[in-house]
Order: sequence, then structure tokens, then C-alpha cells
Amino acid sequence: MMSDNLLKLRNNLKKKFRSRKKMFGGWISYSHPSITETFARMDIDFIAIDMEHSTISSQEAQRIISSSQGLNIPCLPRPVSQSNDIFKPILESGCDGLIVSTVENTDQLDSIIYNFKYPPLGKRPFGVNRAQGYGHNTDDYYNNWNNSSSLIIQIENVEGLENSEALIKNKNVDGVMIGPYDLSGSLGIPGDFKNRKYENACKKIISLSKKYKKSCGTQITNITKDLIIYNNKLGFNFIVLASDLFVLTDWAKNTNNIIQKLK
Repeated sequence: MMSDNLLKLRNNLKKKFRSRKKMFGGWISYSHPSITETFARMDIDFIAIDMEHSTISSQEAQRIISSSQGLNIPCLPRPVSQSNDIFKPILESGCDGLIVSTVENTDQLDSIIYNFKYPPLGKRPFGVNRAQGYGHNTDDYYNNWNNSSSLIIQIENVEGLENSEALIKNKNVDGVMIGPYDLSGSLGIPGDFKNRKYENACKKIISLSKKYKKSCGTQITNITKDLIIYNNKLGFNFIVLASDLFVLTDWAKNTNNIIQKLK
């Protein structure tokens, strides 16, 4: 894909986040690019790579990013930590932005932006790799990254919830994603998504997202039309749909039930 097409892909994604379009994402936990290519043929808006809870390496992530973009689907990895040592190789692999987990306060967010954006917004170093077309479109990439890249932060605990307004209103944040299990666990009600404490936490984050014109999303593992509609009505405008891991596990469980009945 030529650099202008990649830039268009990146810009379109950012515009969707900033205009709170209804969006769907795929979630990748296994490293083989064939899975990414299968997901990328759906009518989804982006593919996320779960590098936080998987063994996917930077090298494997680059193949996933390339496979996703090759089918005109932008790719947003979720790094295992907020460390610049982790950020750098993922960014140089040519991703279209990042989903950053467990953002709790403005000091953390400032550090994330510092490592994510080029000067004058941040201090990302000027390297050359796949992101810059291996030197074929270096200046074009440098000049456009700050305005075209998407930064999605995850609010996943009580501290992040308490600081949510300061986090969401930051002009460099394009959207916020709730980590359902982590947030409910931090509230003392792990997995109880119908609990009023969890629903009130979601309503607060959704309300702030609307106030500051940022996207707000969540992930659902059991994909049904009714559950998607329920989350859209709550105010989540983007939803990450299950993952390759959950899809395969559900298939294995259902198939095993059939096997056991027939033995």
C-alpha cells in the first residue's frame, strides 16, 4: 500500500473517533497473520492487537499490522506496558495508533503522549523503519503522524475513574475504552456488569466522552445483536467484538459438549 493510502486510512480512522461514529473493532490475541486476514475481511473499522495479555512480540505485531493494512483496515496495538522501550518498536512497525491500558492520571498520560508524538507535542525519536516506508516516505510520515495517529486510552480502575475528566479532555486523546473486567474488579464487583456501581461508572465516562467529543468504547466477548444494541444505547459508540481467542475457545467448548454427548 502506498504512503498516501496509509495516510488516508489513518486520517479516516481518526475522523471516525473524533466524530463518535458507530464503529466495530476486531481483537487479535494469536500471532499468525492468517487470523488477522480473516478478521480484516469483515466490515470492521479497525483491528486491535492484544499485546498486553498475549505472547505476541514486536516482530509478530509488525506482521499483523502489515496484514491488516494490506486489506485496508487500520491497526491499533495495545502494548504490554506504557514504557517507551515497548512503544518504540511498535510505532516503528507502522501502526495507526495505540490503545494504552490502565491510564490512571495525567502524569501517566503526559508520559504516554511524550513517547507517542513527535516534537513539538512529544519526544518520539526520528527513526526509520516500516512506518516511514523504510526511508521512501520519511518526511511525509514525520509531518503527518501527530495529526493523523489515534490515541485511545483505557480507564480500568477507580483511580482512572476519579481522574477521568482530566484524562478525557486532553486534546491529544481521541477516545477512551473501558476495561469491563478490570473496572468492575476495581469497584469490588468483578464481572457484575449489571451492577449499579459499574453502570454509574460507565455513564460517567460516556457522559464525559460526549462532552469533550471523544469516542467511547468497550469490549464484549459474547457477541449477540441484543448485547451490541444494549451497549450502543448505553452510549458506547465503538465496540471491540470478542477476539480470536474467545471465538476459538467457544467453538472448542461447544464442540466438546457435542463429543461428550455422543461418546
